[in-house]
Amino acid sequence: MIGHPVTAPLRMLWLALAVWGAIHPMYWFVSYMNQTGTGLSGLIDAWYVNASTTGLTWDLTIAAITLTLWVLAETWTRKAWLNLIAIPATFCIGVSCGLPLYLFLRSRRA
Repeated sequence: MIGHPVTAPLRMLWLALAVWGAIHPMYWFVSYMNQTGTGLSGLIDAWYVNASTTGLTWDLTIAAITLTLWVLAETWTRKAWLNLIAIPATFCIGVSCGLPLYLFLRSRRA
């Protein structure tokens, strides 16, 4: 990593946040799909049920695109190809998993 090395406790915090960001939101998504019986299409429809949820959906979409561009740019520069795993984590799970996962991967020693 360029600059000061990241401390081990901070790296572990990012890893813990990535795990939490994968499990906690997914619990609610799966609970919703089980309750409604509508599956993934019903979940996606719920993201646009009103202006508030639509705004939040767009907020997270823009954050996910921004994170993806950052991951791509830094991966290309650093040739740290493993960091690309943060992209599917972001779009298949969420920014709450992808961002801390990327920070965890990014902070490992070269």
